[in-house]
Amino acid sequence: MGLNEAPLLFDFEVASSENFTYIPMSVRFNLDRFGLRITLAQWQLLPLEDRKLLARFPVEDDAEIEPNFDHALFEMLRTHANVEPEWFTPEESPAWRRTDSVPEGVALQAGRAGLVTPSVTRWAELDPFKRYVLAKLSRKPEANHDFVPAMKEFGAAG
Repeated sequence: MGLNEAPLLFDFEVASSENFTYIPMSVRFNLDRFGLRITLAQWQLLPLEDRKLLARFPVEDDAEIEPNFDHALFEMLRTHANVEPEWFTPEESPAWRRTDSVPEGVALQAGRAGLVTPSVTRWAELDPFKRYVLAKLSRKPEANHDFVPAMKEFGAAG
């Protein structure tokens, strides 16, 4: 599977990524998938075209489909920041992969925002990448400004 023709951004991200000043969800997904961590400062050291290129990598759950994200990131960071990303062991079965229950964080964020928590059926119908995004946006106890727009964009806001 090759690169997408354009960077993958959800509508809610267009404004919040501020022209790739912040790390888009597609890049966050691939960082988590490959077990890589970079700082916002490291991200911002990359030229805009490199940041856009990283956002064009596929967001498939199978790391074998597109194994070059990690290589591209390493090369870009070495070239432009003289650093390497940190490694971590990815979670073996993260809550967003499950289709038999809505993650607690998603339910808590929905409640904070005055939204109905998606039903288990609706959660299971969501594309895995969208489930990842909602889980990622709801991982901290405080409200996330992108959570409600994401829920609405994904049709998950009851």
